[in-house]
Amino acid sequence: APAPAPAPAPAAAAAPAAMPSARKIAADAGLDTAGLAGSGKGGRVTKGDVLSALAAPAVAPASGREERVKMTRLRQRIAERLKAAQNNAAMLTTFNEVDMTALFELRNRYKDGFEKKHGVKLGFMSFFVKACVAALKEWPAVNAEIDGDELIYKKYYDIGVAVGTPQGLVVPVVRGADTLSFAGVEQEIAALGKKARDGKLTMAELTGGTFTISNGGVYGSLMSTPILNPPQSGILGMHKVQQRPMVMPDGSIAARPMMYLALSYDHRIIDGREAVSFLVRVKDGIEDPSRLLLEV
Repeated sequence: APAPAPAPAPAAAAAPAAMPSARKIAADAGLDTAGLAGSGKGGRVTKGDVLSALAAPAVAPASGREERVKMTRLRQRIAERLKAAQNNAAMLTTFNEVDMTALFELRNRYKDGFEKKHGVKLGFMSFFVKACVAALKEWPAVNAEIDGDELIYKKYYDIGVAVGTPQGLVVPVVRGADTLSFAGVEQEIAALGKKARDGKLTMAELTGGTFTISNGGVYGSLMSTPILNPPQSGILGMHKVQQRPMVMPDGSIAARPMMYLALSYDHRIIDGREAVSFLVRVKDGIEDPSRLLLEV
């Protein structure tokens, strides 16, 4: 006789239906409503059920492996400006490297007396600001900008110095850098950096720069391509100082503190010859700081 047919398995209980508003919120947040207990009529999942689940620390979208955080206004503004720079400029980057030996020796020799006299530490940034100002005077296209079908050549030198804060990267401007002493540059950078970290920078202190310097080396970056700060046409990227073997003029090999430099520029206004020459001028000023002091 044929074997009796097996009894059908009991049907699985259907997941409670979700109301349309609840489904939309859950979908946007990546939350599966099937795992929620519904408090609506007939066990339906309501909008309130979804919101409660999202607010509960034990229930997070995508099984707790993702976190959705709204961008701050500063981060949104940074994203807009960086994307605009890529879309609008013909951006190109040229690289060089600089031997920091002479600058290290000069700084070590005078840093204590400098700080005692001026109340601020003698850093590297003042030398790079001064080296950039000297190079900008020699190659004015790097200090210019495009406005429609016109080029604006600026005969003043307001240097933006990128500063990292917990809220994001900001670029306060050192006004009239060509008129300041090394101590004046260091004092201005220290004051702007403190205001940046305290979130007290004004819009006037963040706008109007003609050229920007960014130092990714403080975070350990060995080489990068900085993005332009519109409407500026050039930005210098400083990087980590690293001991590397270098062939000296006499043919010997010595370990030297080397830094890669990167100049990103708008090729619509700056030619390759100008960009490379500008970067070489900065390199010369850093490797022989006396040139900056004598303005030669």
